[in-house]
Amino acid sequence: MKKKMFALLMGLLVVLALTACGEKSQKDVVNALNEKVDKMTGYKAEAKMTLQTGSEPQVYEVEIWHNQPTYYRVNLKNAQKEQSQMILRNDEGVFVLTPALNKSFRFQSDWPQNSSQAYLYESLVKDILEDPEAKFTATDKHYVFETKTNYKNNKMLPMQEITFSKKDLTPVMVKVMDADRNPLLIVEFSKVEFNPSFDDDAFDVKKNMTGAQLEVPVMAGMNEQPLQVMYPMVEIAGVNLVEEKEVKTEQGTRIVMTYGGEKSFTLIQEKALVSEAGTSTAVSGEPVDLGFTVGALTDNTLSWTYQGVDFMVASNDLTQEELIMVARSVQGQSVK
Repeated sequence: MKKKMFALLMGLLVVLALTACGEKSQKDVVNALNEKVDKMTGYKAEAKMTLQTGSEPQVYEVEIWHNQPTYYRVNLKNAQKEQSQMILRNDEGVFVLTPALNKSFRFQSDWPQNSSQAYLYESLVKDILEDPEAKFTATDKHYVFETKTNYKNNKMLPMQEITFSKKDLTPVMVKVMDADRNPLLIVEFSKVEFNPSFDDDAFDVKKNMTGAQLEVPVMAGMNEQPLQVMYPMVEIAGVNLVEEKEVKTEQGTRIVMTYGGEKSFTLIQEKALVSEAGTSTAVSGEPVDLGFTVGALTDNTLSWTYQGVDFMVASNDLTQEELIMVARSVQGQSVK
């Protein structure tokens, strides 16, 4: 009997010892993440972002800079480097730069605090902190959380799986999933540096526009190329293309598509003009990340530029979520 008691006692001591010096609890890890965000002065990160919302995956390179408390620089480039956009936040506001068109757009917005952001460290930690039902698992090298998302205008992506390195709590991978747990957006971090130093003008609009144009030059001869008409691939029940017309303008050709039925919307597209002087335009609405580009979203419209073409979808019937769904489905698809 004494031997059994001794064996049980030793087993219990081993378990307690392993617990004390081994795996951290969910609460321990959450507290550590929260403390890291509180103490950091900022970070630089590089990641690969894969969108799986279309017929083929689209891959983008993302470079993220953050300097506490409110300076941000997110550089988004497609794998072929043909398309580049940058989101900047500084004391003057939130800017979206399109270097190939020599244009910038300024928003009065509280981005990125107003929604989940799959490539921003503090946003991921905030989503974990705000989800009392967050699930937690630990593997040999990683801590993995499954949480609700907080996408202001997109309820189609309700959950995410966030993986951190056990070694230093750096983000490793984020999978944003639909209701059926299909990952539609995947962010894979390749490099993360906490508390880096930044130049005084690191978040300056003019400096970043000039630097970006060295990588992605201003489009030349773009306006001589014919407009390749794009169509939304998403199917909305009871909604069909009613009319498509070509309108001649001073700048060229504008395509206007009218969709009707149970709901109606209009899709307009025309060649984007390269700004000779480098214009900065104030834009109403909120910047919204479409994955392949950044758009401007209001209650009834969503406008964006992609591969040298300006698009706008407008509707009094569609929700903001549906406007985003239509816009994302227009990407790179054409019908002859």
